[in-house]
Amino acid sequence: MANLGLFSGTKTAKSVNVSFILPYYTQWGQSLLVCGSERVLGSWDVKKGLLLSPVHQGEELIWGGSISVPSEFSGEYSYYVVDDKKSVLRWEMGKKRKLVLPEGINGGEHVELHDLWQAGGDAIPFRSAFKDVIFRRSWGLNIERPLGIQNKLDKEVDAVVVHFKICCPNVEEETSVYVIGSTAKLGQWKVQDGLKLNYAGDSVWQADALMQKGDFPIKYKYCKYGKAGNFSLETGAHRDLSIDSSKVPPRYIFLSDGMMREMPWRGAGVALPMFSVRSEADLGVGEFLDLKLLVDWAVVSGFHLVQLLPINDTSVHGMWWDSYPYSSLSVFALHPLYLRVEALSENLPETIKKEIQEAREQLDGKDVDYEATLATKLSIAKKVFVQEKDLILNSRSFQKYFSENEQWLKPYAAFCFLRDFFETSDHSQWGRFSCFTEKKLEKLVSKDSLHHDIIRFHYYIQFHLHAQLTEAAEYARKKGVILKGDLPIGVDRNSVDTWVHPNLFRMNTSTGAPPDYFDKNGQNWGFPTYNWEEMSKDNYAWWRARLTQMAKYFTAYRIDHILGFFRIWELPEHAMTGLIGKFRPSIPLSKEELEREGIWDFDRLSLPYIRQEFVQERFGASWTFIVSNFLNDYQKGRYVFKEDCDTEKKIASKLKMLAEKSMLLESEDKIRCDLFDLLKNIVLIRDPEDESKFYPRFNLEDTSSFQDLDDHSKNVLKRLYYDYYFHRQENLWRQNALKTLPALLDSSDMLACGEDLGLIPACVHPVMQELGLIGLRIQRMPSEPDLEFGIPSQYSYMTVCAPSCHDCSTLRAWWEEDEERRCRYFKNVVGSDGIPPSRCVPEIAHFVLRQHVEAPSMWAIFPLQDLLALKEEYMTRPAAEETINDPTNPKHYWRYRVHVTLESLMNDKELISSIKGLVCGSGRSHPSVEETDDQGNQETIVMITGKHQAAKGQEKISFEKQLTGVPRPETCVL
Repeated sequence: MANLGLFSGTKTAKSVNVSFILPYYTQWGQSLLVCGSERVLGSWDVKKGLLLSPVHQGEELIWGGSISVPSEFSGEYSYYVVDDKKSVLRWEMGKKRKLVLPEGINGGEHVELHDLWQAGGDAIPFRSAFKDVIFRRSWGLNIERPLGIQNKLDKEVDAVVVHFKICCPNVEEETSVYVIGSTAKLGQWKVQDGLKLNYAGDSVWQADALMQKGDFPIKYKYCKYGKAGNFSLETGAHRDLSIDSSKVPPRYIFLSDGMMREMPWRGAGVALPMFSVRSEADLGVGEFLDLKLLVDWAVVSGFHLVQLLPINDTSVHGMWWDSYPYSSLSVFALHPLYLRVEALSENLPETIKKEIQEAREQLDGKDVDYEATLATKLSIAKKVFVQEKDLILNSRSFQKYFSENEQWLKPYAAFCFLRDFFETSDHSQWGRFSCFTEKKLEKLVSKDSLHHDIIRFHYYIQFHLHAQLTEAAEYARKKGVILKGDLPIGVDRNSVDTWVHPNLFRMNTSTGAPPDYFDKNGQNWGFPTYNWEEMSKDNYAWWRARLTQMAKYFTAYRIDHILGFFRIWELPEHAMTGLIGKFRPSIPLSKEELEREGIWDFDRLSLPYIRQEFVQERFGASWTFIVSNFLNDYQKGRYVFKEDCDTEKKIASKLKMLAEKSMLLESEDKIRCDLFDLLKNIVLIRDPEDESKFYPRFNLEDTSSFQDLDDHSKNVLKRLYYDYYFHRQENLWRQNALKTLPALLDSSDMLACGEDLGLIPACVHPVMQELGLIGLRIQRMPSEPDLEFGIPSQYSYMTVCAPSCHDCSTLRAWWEEDEERRCRYFKNVVGSDGIPPSRCVPEIAHFVLRQHVEAPSMWAIFPLQDLLALKEEYMTRPAAEETINDPTNPKHYWRYRVHVTLESLMNDKELISSIKGLVCGSGRSHPSVEETDDQGNQETIVMITGKHQAAKGQEKISFEKQLTGVPRPETCVL
């Protein structure tokens, strides 16, 4: 490591010299800077921070610098990478560092701080998923006071106090942390003689050692040492500490050695939407209290995580369309669909109990009946509310809940009342209530209003939903299971949030990404896009409040479509399909730029290019009808759309009117599609906010407008197109994400994962790595363009791997729907030249699941449907019926229910054994389980290898040999 005397500053009689030393590789033009809370370090103004200087030491680039401070100095600091103007390029993640000088330090002394850069991944053990769930026992250790050695230092002229500090978040009971090394003080590599560290809280272990000048250079490592004498040494090369023997050594060296280097922690989980859960107690749909049973099943199956889809209220339209969980009515309110009405009161009348039982039988169908289930629950809840409203709403627990949530709860209740009163969620139709004000809100929710009980009913429902989900969440934490939520990228345009905070949204629409990426039909999502500039004015308070609310229930979350925080594909409000859009933010093509390239006829390129022969070819005998109703003459042989039908919404509206008058000669859908194609036959999109700016139309080469251009124009526009979509925006998008994402990550201590599927810009993965965001890998959707199937064994650690997800077909359906693809997978991934089975037999499922649990990814998370494919008896249902969402269908009904109850799954020891065997055999962490045997005695479930499985089924071993060429008789069993 670096020679520690290199950065010493000038000592004075009254001050202490403090040197900052940090190894870090930078790119050309970048520098390292330290900035802190005190004036000498810039008072958190990076421009005034201390710029460090680099020195090459062996293969390392060491940055250092010094300041003089009073002997009683203390403060906080962090490191930053800056450019030559001291503009921040990146910063450390995690908590601020603390600088406190030792008690009794003398003026003129020299202190060296040896730090390691804190990357985003280093902060992961401090997220609640690990701190409060996985490593909760380690975090509960008692803090120990280290022994002082200041007196010994005063007596020894050449002595140096070395303060060792390491972060070790996962320490078993009765285990200590030691530092061992090449000197006698560090045991000369003998653990029992090494330096024992004291627990300082927050997973930090530390101790001081008095070293002599002759002890340097020192080589050392950290290790764990158990009471039984077992120990584990950290991985990797030894650490080095040296001083410049030609100079007076520092009196104090503080080593902040980052994380203890261990085998990376890996876990597994199960994914299932809340509505898909089936239990003997539910009422037509999964309920929050069912999560306790799902957690129990996860524990015995070896899973540390349960992942859900969004659970917010989506009651926008009052029909089954509201089953779409990513279109929130409120980003704070929970969905009444998941309420257990039986738990509303301990004193339910017999009539209501009977009604619940009858409803349970009626709603116990193959799929969720969204409308009937929600209506039934609300009807029963209203009857209980009439009986219990005063008791509950006057209780201390409700008052506490209300005071903590009234900022969103009152607008939500008022919105629900107005939605039902006006019979629409479109708040533009609410007359004087269209524009939200606090004064109007207070009048709506006033105790004196005639509808006050309706308002209070919504409070009552949300309070019980909160109580039930909180109960399930606490249960999961105690069982060592992470509950992982889902953060939708959008909100419904007719939502509480757009009503209360209209300035935070642009009421055009979004598809998230160009249509070819995700949506074969080019349908748009209809979400308003975010006004990031406005949101930044209060440091993204709306987003931070969302995450704070989620963190009440979840310890991890998935950021839906993380690309939206880099850029969004934005459409004008009048669009109905997704092609005529642009990225926001993005750098448009300027008129001057285009003119320099010889492009000047902007009307030709930006107006629909409609030639008479196009119309005749598209519409045949009815072409004159189309021209007379929709088009005007523009130039010889060319048309433009009439003003009353020059957008997609106008065309749709006019067609509907003509259809009602029976004036259409062909189907309305076909004519609409053909007219939309004419409207989109453009090359450039003119910016409605600035007529001198343009955007290349997505897939412009597919248009006849482009095909009719001269070769020069084609070549120029193709080059500008590829620059706009694949190169021009990278730095802008990176900067945008680094403004928005840290605000989310810092607003809670949940573990954050990002959905980064599809064709993504080059800037995305580096930013996610920098911020410590965990990516997603689906084998059939590889991020590498030259691969058809991802290779799980090559996934990076900071990923979640899965064979499928809710936005695609299940493993079983995917296997069975395409014979040619199935053969390619069998040959290239399984490694067999044989004919693959046409069905996804359990052995195939076992092979695929094993690939994933054995991957280096931090998490392997499996949809429950893919786990059920391990057993024939759960494969009687057609595979296609197990798909949760069909992204190509904008009106898909989200109604999948598991066809087996959680109670039955808990009793299926064979399936549990198969799943647990996969998890344990991969070396992934799993919760400890205690079960009761037949005699009522407690016994711990342990995994064993042995002869049991071989005796049970030679067919399985034979198939394993066919898949891999090697029999696997060592498969884990219970």
